[in-house]
Amino acid sequence: MEDAAARKARLKALREAAELSARAEEELETGARDEENGADEPENEQGVRFRNYLPRDEELQRQREVGPIIPKFEDPVAKSPTEIDDPEDPLGSIAPKKPNWDLRRDVAKKLEKLERRTQRAMVELLQEEEKRRQAVSEDQQVVLQ
Repeated sequence: MEDAAARKARLKALREAAELSARAEEELETGARDEENGADEPENEQGVRFRNYLPRDEELQRQREVGPIIPKFEDPVAKSPTEIDDPEDPLGSIAPKKPNWDLRRDVAKKLEKLERRTQRAMVELLQEEEKRRQAVSEDQQVVLQ
């Protein structure tokens, strides 16, 4: 089954390639006939168009296309900025004082929990250190006696 499908695809590609080459030959023949009949330029010929490039040659500069003229955008918001003159203005107090205030608010509970755990761990470490010091001092007293 797969061999048959692959063969069909190859045959189809060969047919299309043959049709393209036949068309190309016909276009060459018609182009030769037009030149013999006195036609200097084919009707469908598209020259080089310069949209984003300014050539140095003056003849090519004449072929340059000028792009569309885009009107300037006038931002109505930028024209009239709102100035906060009145300290009692409720609109002035909408903006946060610091840009990360909401992050601090959301993380505050987690930080409190971590702070408690940290304090507890520090107390345990200090207690262990104190027990070790007492054990060392007791060992020294036993050795001295």
